[in-house]
Parts: sequence; structure tokens; C-alpha cells
Amino acid sequence: MTRRVYFDHSATTPVHPEVVEEMCRFLKDNFGNPTSLHYFGQKARKAVEEAREKVAAAIGANPAEIVFTSGGTEADNMAIHGVAYTNRNRGNHIITSAVEHHAVLNTVKALGKQGFTVTILPVDQYGMVSVEDVAAAITDKTILITIMHANNEVGTIMPIAEIGRLARERGILFHTDAVQSFGKIPVNVDELNVDLLTISGHKIYGPKGIGALYIRKGTRWRQTLFHGGAQERLRRAGTENTPGIIGLGKAAELAMANMEQEAAYLTRLRDRLIREVTEKISHVRLTGHPTKRLPNHASFCFEFIEGESMLLSLDLQGIAASSGSACTSGSLEPSHVLLAMGIPHEVAHGSIRITLGRDNTEEDIDYFLEVMPPIVERLRAMSPLDQETEFALSDRCNGCRVSHTCRV
Repeated sequence: MTRRVYFDHSATTPVHPEVVEEMCRFLKDNFGNPTSLHYFGQKARKAVEEAREKVAAAIGANPAEIVFTSGGTEADNMAIHGVAYTNRNRGNHIITSAVEHHAVLNTVKALGKQGFTVTILPVDQYGMVSVEDVAAAITDKTILITIMHANNEVGTIMPIAEIGRLARERGILFHTDAVQSFGKIPVNVDELNVDLLTISGHKIYGPKGIGALYIRKGTRWRQTLFHGGAQERLRRAGTENTPGIIGLGKAAELAMANMEQEAAYLTRLRDRLIREVTEKISHVRLTGHPTKRLPNHASFCFEFIEGESMLLSLDLQGIAASSGSACTSGSLEPSHVLLAMGIPHEVAHGSIRITLGRDNTEEDIDYFLEVMPPIVERLRAMSPLDQETEFALSDRCNGCRVSHTCRV
């Protein structure tokens, strides 16, 4: 029987058994609509508000500042559209980065076709946004800055607190997509100086189809996506997904209780994985920041190989990994994140992402290190890419620990 190892926790996580147990109570007996005034509805309402308190506590917010959504994409859209249209009389300029999730990038690009001006900032070789670049991009028309807390493809953690401080000094609203960081590293809205923040349930061992948007009290924001009932204090129409909300609340509670211990454990596994992959396999480079990265995240570019071939070969050995964002896994184009970091097209095509979770073990790392080198060797032997063309090591090649000359 093939051993099964799941290394794709940035795409989604298995639902925690305690979360399943909590949700089941509201899929069976406690089925009421939270807006109903009778016993069944009020029982559901009480559970929804308790979950709201748990989510708020996890990020240092007030429960009234939490709006439940269908997930991270909706929350990102709500944050950006809501700020843009509500504040249009004050300005029309939005600042973001080149490595954002498509839920942010495609939203601001769409606004760019509707009369807004969008500045997409570059990143360095680690995928990091410069605070100085943000400051230089601000104009008297800037109404919103939206920069992700941690990158989903390479794991780099952005200087959000510094950017937030700058935005506050300039009187500009600041949103961060914290879908990947929430539950893995501390996320506190006051310490990060954010006005809006996005989270998602299925990245923290909660269910799919549920997320939340934090909106700081006093923020000039109005819902522009949905029209309907008065749910979520008139901020998000539609009957509440009660089981999903309960699941998110429980997942957030568990994440806060276990974060420090899990982060230390996953960091140890991650560092061993990075060290041994770069030692045992030639012409491989770590992507993302070497230290300022999520505790469970390791991403690499393997030269002379296509990432999809590696993923299929790993899957045949029972290992699930990814080549980047799950939302773009069907695209034949190389990652926009890697290209923004200055990695050449042909090298970016050879990327894989290993994201660890609470159930992964040292034995899982052993197994990966056993099967990966022969996969690389076999695929390189079949590769049509020219391995004799060399170029001098440059900033674009940062992360290669094998030699002072890299090849494409």
C-alpha cells in the first residue's frame, strides 16, 4: 500500500475533529435561522455570536468589528470595493504589490478599469515589499493600501506593522490579507496597524466556505457587493452559514491555544527539510525569505525540470504537494510571484511548494527526502532544457546554495 503524505496545507487543511464535532451539532439538532426570533433561531444566534467573539479574540478585535463571509476571496473583495467606492470623493488611488493573491490583484485591476488609479509595487528577490517603496508611491489621492501579511506561494512575511504605521500617519486606510498567516503566527490588528483584515477558515483546520473580514470601528467602508437582508449588521446580506461560522470560531480558538507549540514544531521540520533538500539535490534554490517566512512553509525552484512533472511523480509516491497557489494550479503560465521576484521563466516553471501541518512527522520528511532525489534525477535525464548554458550568480539567483554558477 502506498504511503500517503499531505504537504499542501497552504491550499487547504483537514478539518480538526473538534471542529467537526461542533459543526455537527448545528447541522442536526440546532438548525435554526439566526435571524428568527423563536427559540430555534435564538439558539443559533447565540452560537454565532459566541463564534464571533472567538474570532475577534484571536486577532485582538472587538466582536462588532467582525463580518462573516464565504471565505478569503469574498472578504478581500468586500474590503477593497467597500473602501474604494465609499472614499471615492476623497481620492481614487490604490496601492498594492505584485505578489498579492489574485483575489486582491484582480480586484484592484478591475477597479483600474473603472476610473481608479492603481500602483502595483515591485518586490525584492525574497518577495518582500519595501516600506520605502510604499511611501514613495503615496499621493494626495491615495485612499487604500492593500498588502498581504504573508505570501501564499513563497511564505515571506511582509513588514505589515511598518506599512500600517505609515498609512496611519498619512491618513490612508490599510487592508491586509492574512489568510496564510492567521493561526500560524501572531496576528493582532492593533499591533499590525490595520483597518481591514481578511481571514479564511479552511487554512486553519476549519471548514471551507467560511471566512471573515475585520473592519476597524470608524472605518469609512460601505458594502457594495450584495443587496438583500440586514444580516451582519447590514454589512453582508444573506442567511448566515451557521455551521461554517461555528466551525471557524472553534478553529480559531484551537489555533490560538496551540499556535506557539505548533509553530516551534513545524519550524523544526521546515528547517530540516530546507537544509537537506538544498544539500542533497543540486541546482535547487529556496524561494522566499530565508528567515522571515511562515513556520510551515518551504518552497523551491528545481532547475531543468517542469514543476507539474515533479508533482505528478510525487503523487505516484503518495506525496501531495503543489506548485504554488491552488487558485492558479490549472494555469500553464509560471507563477506571477516568482516572476515578480526576478526568477526567469524557465526556472519558475520548476517550482514546488511544501507546506506542513500539525499531523506531519519526521518520518514524513524522511520519506520525502528518500523519494525526491531520484525523481529529480530521472526527470532531469529526460529534460530538453540546455544544462550546459551557464550564467553568473546574481541577485535573481539568490537562494542557490550549491555553487557560484547556476545553469538554465
